[in-house]
Amino acid sequence: MTIRHSLAGHLPLALLLTLTTGCAAHAGTPRAPRAKAPAASFNAPPEFAGDAVMAAMLAELERSHSRLALPGYDTPYFVAFAIKEVDKAQIAGKQGAVFVKNDGRTRNAFVDVRVGSYLLDNSEDEELDWVQDGVYEPSSVMPLDDSPAAVRHVLWLLTDLRYKQALSSYLKVKGQGVYKVEDAEQRPSFSAAPPAVRADAQIALTRDDARWSRLVSEIGAILASDPRIFDSEVSVVAQVETRWLANTEGARLRTVEPMYAIHASAYTRADDGMLLDTSFDYYGPTEAALPDDATLTARAHGLVRDLAALREAPILDPYTGPAILESAATGVFFHEVLGHRLEGHRQQSDTDGQTFAKHLNQPILPPFLSLFDDPTLRTAADVELNGFYAYDDEGVAAEKVVLVDHGVLKAFLSGRRPPEGFSRSNGHGRAEGNRRPVSRMGNLVVAADVPVSDAELRQQLLAEVRRQGKPFGLIIRDISGGSTNTSSYGYQAFKGEARMVYKVDADSGAETLVRGVEIVGTPLVTISKIIAAGTHIGVFNGYCGAESGMVPVSTVAPATLFSEIELQRSAKPRSQGPALPPPPAQLPASGGP
Repeated sequence: MTIRHSLAGHLPLALLLTLTTGCAAHAGTPRAPRAKAPAASFNAPPEFAGDAVMAAMLAELERSHSRLALPGYDTPYFVAFAIKEVDKAQIAGKQGAVFVKNDGRTRNAFVDVRVGSYLLDNSEDEELDWVQDGVYEPSSVMPLDDSPAAVRHVLWLLTDLRYKQALSSYLKVKGQGVYKVEDAEQRPSFSAAPPAVRADAQIALTRDDARWSRLVSEIGAILASDPRIFDSEVSVVAQVETRWLANTEGARLRTVEPMYAIHASAYTRADDGMLLDTSFDYYGPTEAALPDDATLTARAHGLVRDLAALREAPILDPYTGPAILESAATGVFFHEVLGHRLEGHRQQSDTDGQTFAKHLNQPILPPFLSLFDDPTLRTAADVELNGFYAYDDEGVAAEKVVLVDHGVLKAFLSGRRPPEGFSRSNGHGRAEGNRRPVSRMGNLVVAADVPVSDAELRQQLLAEVRRQGKPFGLIIRDISGGSTNTSSYGYQAFKGEARMVYKVDADSGAETLVRGVEIVGTPLVTISKIIAAGTHIGVFNGYCGAESGMVPVSTVAPATLFSEIELQRSAKPRSQGPALPPPPAQLPASGGP
């Protein structure tokens, strides 16, 4: 998985067990329609008056609920439709010029059809969404003009495909039960959820094109002012995502989420050919939430200085010893090392390492640390959080989940396919576009008891370095991104690119910038090495990529002190820079070379 800068009530399990199913009859054998879970009215709630998209969805949903069937086979017990519209504008450029101006609006649909019962259904098939050769796969692209007939036509084709896939998968799942050893505690394939109804006001995308074109040019010119920065990019993106969701349980949602972002990156090479880069990103739910011009241009000058310093910095040899991860780096660390391993769907698959599946109510962190994920948080440390949302992509209200309480594992992030020992979703089923939702992080927060000041944390670092007899310790101020392997067929390990790393001399405390290393390790060992946390809280906003696509996330964390952390040589390539120096910024009047 990669990250880059780039509750409500529930039905008891006893009721779920009453929603039973039988094996499918032979094709062509008449049988009575299967009983379905109760469905709410298919009339649009008053909040959706005039919403042609929701009206068309409900009309087709009612038809599917009441009439979708193949003779001799089970009928669906659950059907859900989701449509996501993204209205997006981008201005990008470099070298003081605007290269890209794009505006566009897209809509795509996701259809979920389930056969069986809440206790056991077709979703247990790991090849659920695989389309067999020769089977026609309709497009998920939806009309932009709200045409009811066109909306229903796309949903009709997708529903037909998903129903037939569900039937095939359900028969496969039932057949696998002949050989599979049943779990001691059987979890439901899908948890029932109370019907959520919400209709956000639809909003038009707005942006100050003149300001952003000017800033893209100004920041691009700043990054181009150093001739050794051979490439760079500045991009401003504004978008509004509108999501419609309806299902046969009665969920009726229209959520509207605006997002504004500015990104700048720059690339240079050290004399030894090592590729070096740095970047900054800002996000906000409104244009006004982004920094002002002075802040952005100051950050651009800072990128130029950082790259100049990195070019001159010595390469750090592989290292094992004490280190401080500053707040943003701590956030990325916890996201990769713990966050992904506490996503509920990873506790179920035999192809996943299930690092913490059997650790409930056992200590996995030092007792002074707690960890929770709360998508309902809008801000932290006066920063707007990317990971905010009110309802997840399965129609469940977002909620705060305490994952680790004073070191002890208490829960997992869960969508509507809960992990063993749990019977409901906690509102963390998320997906990009029309992908199938799985349990994902939103706003991951690291909380520490008795934190110490930055100065005290640094003193503790030096004390630990001297206790271990090391010549220096490290302060890692920035991790540009990370990746982790959670599969059972690979090493349970993680890696993060440490971008701004400083050696701290054991005797003098002097700091020296170094380069060329990555943080590596295994989760169970590394998290056991945290010995203190600071008072300053930092926020990392970004996007995380996993099975269900790229979703916006945030981490909120203090700086942390490790008694031991491991760094290896960076895998970044080394090669010759451009054969010629860059062309002059201003050509002669004659137009010559």
